[in-house]
Amino acid sequence: KGCETVTSNATHTSCSCNHLTHFGVLLVSSVYERILTIISYLGCGISSIFLGVTLLTYLAFEKLRRDYPSKILINLSIALLGLNMLFLVNSWLASFNSNAICITVAAFLHYFFLATFTWMGLGAINMYLALVKVFNSYVPSYILKFCALGWGLPLLVVSLVLAIDINSYGTSFSRALFQESTAFCWLKNDVTFYVTVVSFVTLVMVCNICVFAVVLVQIHKMRANKPSSSRKGFLHDLRVVASLTFLLGLTWILSFVAWGPAKTPLLYLFSLLNSLQGFFIFLFYCLMKDSVRKQWRIHLCCGRFRQTEYSDWSRSVTLGAKAKGGLQVSSPSMKSETTSERKSSDTSNSGTSHDGVFPTQGRKTIK
Repeated sequence: KGCETVTSNATHTSCSCNHLTHFGVLLVSSVYERILTIISYLGCGISSIFLGVTLLTYLAFEKLRRDYPSKILINLSIALLGLNMLFLVNSWLASFNSNAICITVAAFLHYFFLATFTWMGLGAINMYLALVKVFNSYVPSYILKFCALGWGLPLLVVSLVLAIDINSYGTSFSRALFQESTAFCWLKNDVTFYVTVVSFVTLVMVCNICVFAVVLVQIHKMRANKPSSSRKGFLHDLRVVASLTFLLGLTWILSFVAWGPAKTPLLYLFSLLNSLQGFFIFLFYCLMKDSVRKQWRIHLCCGRFRQTEYSDWSRSVTLGAKAKGGLQVSSPSMKSETTSERKSSDTSNSGTSHDGVFPTQGRKTIK
């Protein structure tokens, strides 16, 4: 502030300023900031596409959204998609130099940002109830209460900011994510930023880290009870840990430790991982999930790649008949029992839907 560029070329820049601020701060190289900006925009664009595919998949196939974790995932994807889309068009809308437009965009960006972290926190709470409080954890109107909190709490915070000081939103340069040289619609007031953003994110991250630690302890106990740890089991556990890292938003912790000599590489890692969060959600909860791939093959594939809806059940019945000499055919009661067990498993509201976290424990609960 208080400076304007007089001349500039590839090697030198001349500025005219009305104050004597130490210019070493102003002349920090902005090359890495430009790279971070490109990474952020590319990552958010890719994430937006794959979040759209994730939402279409879960909304199109009713069987995929029967349990609580899938419904929470849908709401998280909606919030994250809104955040990414607003981030992508923010600078363009700020270029209109309209205070009303910028306040509106900043308020919506703030809302979707808080909603994203709220749903991450609610996902952690649901996981805790499913894995630790397995019994006596029934809550009436469970998802409705989660939706009221997930979308209502951010609305309350943004409404309070607008009511107290509407000018807290507007064109900002210092608070823009790697946008120091470009106008960006965001929070201008430092106090509002630290109270409604930093403290909120810190609270959610502490909660999610605690739940993540509980999950790691559960995995360790399961591995300790087995005589030998196979490579396949290790890879499954690694996939669970990676999927939960992105589902709970633990990569945002990098923003708190990006200082000192490691600041630049950590900022690159922070920008890459968080801008691609939507892509990783698609990767772990669509592409690598058996139930989703099955629905794709049933409804989207053709020819020899197409799978019939009851092919898995008929295969299991055939194998069972062969194991008993191939003389027995499943009775209607067996079919009814198997179908009821499948429905019980599909409609189970435990936290085991998160990419097969602790499938053995989920089966015991169903039994």
